Amino acid sequence: MTRANLDKRPGEVSAMFDRVAGRYDLMNDVLSLGQDRWWRRIVARAVGAQPGELVLDLAAGTGTSSRTFTTGGATCVACDFSLGMLQVGSRRLRPAPQAPPAAGAAERAGQVRFVAGDALQLPFRDQAFDAVTISFGLRNVADPGAALAEMLRVTRPGGRLVICEFGHLPWPRVNTLYESYLATALPAVARRLSGSPEAYDYLAESIRDWPAQPELARRMAAAGWSAVRWRNLSLGVVAVHLARRPG
Repeated sequence: MTRANLDKRPGEVSAMFDRVAGRYDLMNDVLSLGQDRWWRRIVARAVGAQPGELVLDLAAGTGTSSRTFTTGGATCVACDFSLGMLQVGSRRLRPAPQAPPAAGAAERAGQVRFVAGDALQLPFRDQAFDAVTISFGLRNVADPGAALAEMLRVTRPGGRLVICEFGHLPWPRVNTLYESYLATALPAVARRLSGSPEAYDYLAESIRDWPAQPELARRMAAAGWSAVRWRNLSLGVVAVHLARRPG
């Protein structure tokens, strides 16, 4: 089996991400034309992690997004079911030998902890986190509704959920052109830069088959989340959905 199928068998999806782990962040930068950095900043502001809070970053991959939640003093648990991704992220996070930090610096910055886990059976206690976030990962879960319920379980009452995921453009003709770009350009670029271009065939197909923004909002509410809303980024190529656990 060389690629994951759209029925999202966990072993196949995990193996696919293991194969692309080493160049995953580079590919994201290239394929998004650098916009992924802006998207991460928007997500970090939406999460609004405060000093002393505990944030769960699901489908964290190499932890690139996780580090943005710790700059103000929060602790982030970077959780993913791809061991290859977690290993790459853990190696990158190891500090190089250097002079001691300035007084107070250690107190201001929080920690990132890497944990292997499945979004459908999270290895955390009930109401453990102040905020839960997942970027470009809910689409890869076999049962997104069950994953949304698991996120609710591990979030404290009043806690926040932030989902960043690919969306659909609100103009049908433009969206059709965008999907055509996905089907042709993504695999073509991946063949040049990645050792697993089939992973990006899967990426294009999974984006095309993912529900539009209003339907994802409906599914979040059905899982028990309240105050659900969303914001389109890059004309709707990506959308950030926000919600709270009822208190």
